[in-house]
Amino acid sequence: MLGSISALMKTTAARLSALYLLLFAICAVGLVFYMGSLTMRMLTGQIQDTVSEEVLSLGRAYQRGGLTTLVRVVEGRSRQPGAYLYIIADPTGRILGGNVQSLEPQVLGAEGWTERPFSYERYGEPETRTADVPTAREGPHMAMAVVVRLPNQMILLVGRDLGEPERFGNVIRRALIVAFGMMGLGALAIWFLVGRRALKRIDNISDASRRIMGGDLSGRLPVAGAGDEFDRLSQNLNEMLARIGALNEGLKQVSDNIAHDLKTPLTRLRNRAEAALARGNEPQHRAALEATIAESDQLIRTFNAILMISRLESGYSAENTAVIDLSAIVADVVELYEPAADEVGVALAADAPAGLVISGNRELIGQSLSNIVDNAIKYSAGFGEHPRVRVAAKRSGGEIVVSICDTGPGIPPEDRARATERFVRLEQSRSQPGSGLGLSLAKAVMTFHGGRLELSGENPGLCVSMIFPAGDSPAP
Repeated sequence: MLGSISALMKTTAARLSALYLLLFAICAVGLVFYMGSLTMRMLTGQIQDTVSEEVLSLGRAYQRGGLTTLVRVVEGRSRQPGAYLYIIADPTGRILGGNVQSLEPQVLGAEGWTERPFSYERYGEPETRTADVPTAREGPHMAMAVVVRLPNQMILLVGRDLGEPERFGNVIRRALIVAFGMMGLGALAIWFLVGRRALKRIDNISDASRRIMGGDLSGRLPVAGAGDEFDRLSQNLNEMLARIGALNEGLKQVSDNIAHDLKTPLTRLRNRAEAALARGNEPQHRAALEATIAESDQLIRTFNAILMISRLESGYSAENTAVIDLSAIVADVVELYEPAADEVGVALAADAPAGLVISGNRELIGQSLSNIVDNAIKYSAGFGEHPRVRVAAKRSGGEIVVSICDTGPGIPPEDRARATERFVRLEQSRSQPGSGLGLSLAKAVMTFHGGRLELSGENPGLCVSMIFPAGDSPAP
């Protein structure tokens, strides 16, 4: 579960969705607090206006009948439902009348509006009682008020409880939180339904692209039929692939036709030279015919290599693959080339433990390994005091590496990548027979098997490594 979430968060769509969701949450929280504070300010302003009007009304009553009339009006209004807060106190702040039993100290000490909300308790507040628990009054209420000092130095306080504005503000905040919560859940649901669908389509396109890169040029990107950007992209790429496939097929046919057209007369020429060699006995004729046959064989091998490389690189190969033992192939090739190596004074050795299994084509791997071993023997002969070639195979992690290392002149690091191209022959190899296709064919064979070909220096010498993905099946 954690792995799938981690893989999902590595996608651009998931990261953008998470970023948008975070920005939405920040904006929603900021809007909730802004609306709540704005509501409180509006209600506070309304309270101040109504309290000011009530003070003016009490002032008119005081002017009409003095303190007696003011006390009578305050006592009457304080008993009404939803009444304001009223206090009439002496100059020392002792409460003489009203509906407030107690309040915070120093509230009556300054005239005008209180600087901050203060706590108070009314007369006759309801008490809460539980079984076998002493009575306990509810927590103090919060209010805001205006303090007026009368001409006779008596103190008048008129205020309003803040419970209603606070409850209203809480209702607004809860409503906003619920609304934005539902919007957030809706956004997540839309992202899950729509985003997952988009990600699935991207995965399908990636899978099809991997198959096409693997050599299956007949594959096409999926088109859902929605007519959106993904479909337009897939259609354009499919048209491009169709065009590339047509061009590649035409080029392949031209290359095959040229190779076959040249191979056929070369084969006839070789056969005629061989027939003439069988009939002639003169030394000069025999030498010329033998050279002609050798050159013809070399040209035929070259065309065969070109055809094989072309088929492997285009991805269209009729060669069958099976579970094979690389150790056995290494042993067979070394045994085949031991006489040739002894003849030119090269020590040929093999080191391949049993059980190195891969899935591949035995003939292609054997041909590539033979070409590399033949080159190693050819370039090591006569170079140095003790020329040798070592063929080793080993398992390295999830790969099997077959390395052919010699003590020849080697290849400079800057020329190693170019040495695997077709018909490339470096200066040090000009004196040796060949067509420059051995390493090219080995590279194509390794690509066909999902592996790679690497060249490295041995100081002196060259080491060619054929790196295969390891197989899990036992050797047949």
